[in-house]
Amino acid sequence: MNRILKLLLLLIVPVWMSAQQAIWINELDSDTPGLDTEEFIEIKSAQPNFPLDGYVVVFFNGSSNANNSSYWAIDLDGYVTDINGLFLIGNEAVVPFPQHIIPDNTIQNGADGVAIYRGNDVDFPIGTTAFVDETLVDVIVYGTNDADAETMLEIFRAFNPAIYQINEGKSNNTNSIQRDNNGNYYTATPTPRKNNDGSGVDLIGVRTIFPKTVFTEGDVFELTFQSERPVDNDLIIKYSLDNGAFNGADYAATTLLTLQKGKTSVSTTIQIIDDNLDEGDEDMIFRMEPLPTGYLVLNNNIRIRVEDNDFKVANYGTPINPTYGKVIGTIEQGYYDTINGKSGADLENALQSIIANPDIVRCQSYNDVVDILTESDVNPENSNQVWLVYLEQGRSKLDVQLNSDNAGKWNREHVWPRSRGGFFSIAGDDVFDGIEIFTPTNADSIRHGNSDAHHIRAVDGKENTKRGNQFYGQYTGPDNTLGGFRGDVARSIFYMAIRYNGLELVNGFPEGEVGKFGDLATLLEWHRNDPPDDFEMHRNNVVQKWQFNRNPFIDMPDLVEYIWGDKTGSVWNNPTATDDTFLESVRIFPNPVSDFIRIESDTQHLKADLFDNQGRWILSSDCNQNCNISIEHLTPNVYLLRLSDGNGHKRMHKIAIH
Repeated sequence: MNRILKLLLLLIVPVWMSAQQAIWINELDSDTPGLDTEEFIEIKSAQPNFPLDGYVVVFFNGSSNANNSSYWAIDLDGYVTDINGLFLIGNEAVVPFPQHIIPDNTIQNGADGVAIYRGNDVDFPIGTTAFVDETLVDVIVYGTNDADAETMLEIFRAFNPAIYQINEGKSNNTNSIQRDNNGNYYTATPTPRKNNDGSGVDLIGVRTIFPKTVFTEGDVFELTFQSERPVDNDLIIKYSLDNGAFNGADYAATTLLTLQKGKTSVSTTIQIIDDNLDEGDEDMIFRMEPLPTGYLVLNNNIRIRVEDNDFKVANYGTPINPTYGKVIGTIEQGYYDTINGKSGADLENALQSIIANPDIVRCQSYNDVVDILTESDVNPENSNQVWLVYLEQGRSKLDVQLNSDNAGKWNREHVWPRSRGGFFSIAGDDVFDGIEIFTPTNADSIRHGNSDAHHIRAVDGKENTKRGNQFYGQYTGPDNTLGGFRGDVARSIFYMAIRYNGLELVNGFPEGEVGKFGDLATLLEWHRNDPPDDFEMHRNNVVQKWQFNRNPFIDMPDLVEYIWGDKTGSVWNNPTATDDTFLESVRIFPNPVSDFIRIESDTQHLKADLFDNQGRWILSSDCNQNCNISIEHLTPNVYLLRLSDGNGHKRMHKIAIH
């Protein structure tokens, strides 16, 4: 049943049945004096020790420009309410200590909303608009002396016709919003981890302290269990660190401890085994088993990173440490033959017929792009990481963002933003179905741009949000980075403009014109100043393996000039075509060569281009009569050196590199 139909049915038969709820929001403190280091939300269950598996807490932004969309979601799988039916989520400074920790200043002050749904955090990526269906369990709309969030209230009145915005107090207040036993709300002094009416059992919480949250294979560290006050009797503590493939073979530890009577802490040593196997980074998950009556497990289900030190280093460099010629393009013989001798629209159409061939080219699901990027955007310096475009650094492949939390995560950046291309998700985009499951596509399938990996890059989640849908030229990357991504993204944009009908590159910033993208002048400059390197060639090869097409502007960067640059309208021919009568006086030595090629000539402004023996461009160099071209980084083989002047003349030489 679609969501609109569900909503219509709910408007006729509201699902608000608070007396029969299994869990509800019992207390909320969204605003505290200072930097909001003591904010929390408390959930209460009708039954004590109630498993919270299958529930998720979702926070919605009620500001006028936020479209009532989610900004945070907390998955409750693996958690249980205490003997009083309470479960506390809060900052580390909250007293008493919470059962689940969130970063400081996470909960917005209002006017906003917080809801409990049946589901998981992956169901609520950032920007999910608030909705009502049968999965909604409870909701509060609140503020701190703010005007009512009318549109959010209107949405949630389909769940509770009597819902209203609850005022916690003015900014920097010391109140919390609390619910009484009749389901009514009031403000009072906060009572975290206690029933609002003062009833219930006073529990002794036991928290776990790790010295840090990231370790490396071979590390030895101390794990401490700390109670809120001295224990009355010996307390047996049992825990596990297992998570999937990470198990007892990966660590050495005593997992059964005794916190002695009258004491407040006990510690144990954990050694992470260095197994000399490249298993990739892994996460251990700390889980403490339930404690006896009168005790409460705090900050449980802690995810701790274990970085594998057996990663592989590629033979090619990163975009900020580029190499050339080490990665050979996996191009079939004759792949680009049909573009020779063409110019203008004919050249563009011939290119499109290759890279959008409906009989060959494939479209993968949007979630499959995650798997593509872990291979195509691998950090050459660490095989367990992806390389982040814009931020220009590596990040663990495990830290992919699949829910609402983008802090320290990487996600998928559409180089040509979705909103500026008209791309949208299609059925099946939310599944990981692998390389053998695909959708046919063609030049008019613009919606498939949503999952075209030739223009999707691994990116820091927050930087992705910062870039938004800005044009290049408006957005130039983070401060204090080298800009090694600029030519890469320019060539991705060039690819998209040819691949899909309805996309066009223009000068300037064409706001409000879906399908048009700029700034062309900036993109041309970026392309010329940052030529394709081995990292891009590797990407091209990997994406071709999935999609059965390539980005021609990586394979033959000169094509850009013939379509948008200073050779627009000129006839394109194979770049290795020769004119043996040109530059007869040129001297090229030594040959064979091992370190650098020396070129001496009487001609000024000579350009040298090096190609592999299949005609794929490797590097360029400008020579003013005499120059040296370093080739120490190239794989031994026979290469083609093309020399050209500014008058359209060129000459080709075979160079043996050993």
